[in-house]
Amino acid sequence: MSALELWELASYVVTVIGLPLAIALFVYEQRKERDNEEEEIFERLSDSYDNFLKLVLANPDLHLRSEAATPGLDDEQRDRMLTLFELLVSLFERAYLLAFDEDMNPRQARRWRAWEDYMREWCRREDFRRALPQLVLGEDPDFVAYLQRLADEEVSRPRA
Repeated sequence: MSALELWELASYVVTVIGLPLAIALFVYEQRKERDNEEEEIFERLSDSYDNFLKLVLANPDLHLRSEAATPGLDDEQRDRMLTLFELLVSLFERAYLLAFDEDMNPRQARRWRAWEDYMREWCRREDFRRALPQLVLGEDPDFVAYLQRLADEEVSRPRA
């Protein structure tokens, strides 16, 4: 076999085996990088929600961890509550825009269900639902529809 024939054989091997292998490795690395980016986004959003809960804990007089509206709030307390609700809706919208998709893979869907649980929990709160029309003014229309649907479902859901 001559050197020219060896080079020709080598080029066939690269074309038949090497090129598809390189493409497969490239696709695998891209998918892995995308998964890492999604994980980082999820972690940052989770950290933001944790920080929000610290604000909730720092305002115990508002009783934000109950489903019932907090009665007898003065103007300053109502302003603080509305500000916290605005922060929460902003965080929910950011999560929706960054993490929600109609066609999610199982890992994405599992992560999203955690956010949907948070949204449902807050939508069960009477004064959050009452403030919702004001809170979502100017927000993404798809997000507004999604959050309103969750609020409507929570109102009609029987309580155990």
